[in-house]
Amino acid sequence: MPDLESLLKRWQAAGVVDAETASRILAYESASARSPAIADTKLADQTTRIAGAGWQAIVALVLGGILLACGVVLFVSAHWDELGQAARYAVVMLMVTIFHLGGAMAREKYRGLSSALHAVGTVSTGAAIALVGQIFNIQEHWPAAVLLWAVAALAGWILLQDQAQEILTLLLFPAWILCELSYAADSHIGDAVYIGRFLVAWAVLYLTVFLGSERKIARGILFAVSAIAAISGVVLLLQSWEAGYGYRSYLPLHTRIWGWIDIAVIPLFCTLFRLRKSFIPVVVAIVFGIALPWCNHTWREYYHYGNAQGSWARSEPNLLAYPLLAVFCIFIIWWGMREASKALVNYGIVGFAITVVWFYFSDIFDKVGRSLGLIGVGILFLAGGWALEKTRRGLLTHMSQARAQEAAQ
Repeated sequence: MPDLESLLKRWQAAGVVDAETASRILAYESASARSPAIADTKLADQTTRIAGAGWQAIVALVLGGILLACGVVLFVSAHWDELGQAARYAVVMLMVTIFHLGGAMAREKYRGLSSALHAVGTVSTGAAIALVGQIFNIQEHWPAAVLLWAVAALAGWILLQDQAQEILTLLLFPAWILCELSYAADSHIGDAVYIGRFLVAWAVLYLTVFLGSERKIARGILFAVSAIAAISGVVLLLQSWEAGYGYRSYLPLHTRIWGWIDIAVIPLFCTLFRLRKSFIPVVVAIVFGIALPWCNHTWREYYHYGNAQGSWARSEPNLLAYPLLAVFCIFIIWWGMREASKALVNYGIVGFAITVVWFYFSDIFDKVGRSLGLIGVGILFLAGGWALEKTRRGLLTHMSQARAQEAAQ
């Protein structure tokens, strides 16, 4: 308010506003500053930071929460065998209660600390669910434990309107669906393919649906997790239809139906909330997940063990896998340009570079000899890295110019 008063005096002296207008502006701003609704809105927007704190405080809170949670887990695990059943249950309940009570007590004055303590409490809830099941020997179905954990995070999100609880909720519900799919597909041929398709589709959904969101911490963490999940999904898709030891048969029909509901129907339904942002990328990811497992070469290798002999099927990606993955990366780059997302453009560039390096080491390096192969690696990294960096900078510059022109119009 003192800054506003000095500005109003300057404007009055310059003849920009008269005394009556200046007094009305000052009265309005004073009433707005005291308004509880506006104060609550500001608090809701500052979910995980202390007022006036920079990124250093946010990093300290995040790392402090992680270290605190890890320390509690290590302490409990170190003394777990020494505790009786009642003591174990009491420790588990206290572990959850203390963190949430601490978060509630700090919420009024130290909102960032409160958010971190509530987040640790929600993380502890997942450990508590697993430990209570172990204490009372409850029948095991571990995906159900993940569901209970996700419900706890959702309750925290509804009550606190907190970015930390939002992040946990948006990660735990897909994790529960993935756990159920993995549990149903376990020891069946093609289980890795369906899990890979799930990871790719949901990762692309999360990479695109939050573009432009003002909740920057949630957007950044979900982007990082999704980037790792997409790479993991591609690796699983490249395993194709390999049958490991003890695998019985292909997935039964009902598991495939539920699998496709998880892979395609639910992500596409989620895109309806931000149709323009993510519908097309999710459709492309689903098509990519369908096609990539079939880009492989399969053969049988035979072995002799004494008088006995046997064989097993082996497979590896064929030449079609490389251009398909490269085209998918180019699509990610193009969509990042379309949505003016530097992070998405950079991610697509990195994916394209990984694809080129993978092709070189898989299909060229062993065929030209070690010395020539190393020379080729050097040339690839120097020339290819320079070309990609030049292309990346050109794309980002073009994107910035386009945004400036749109803003000017």
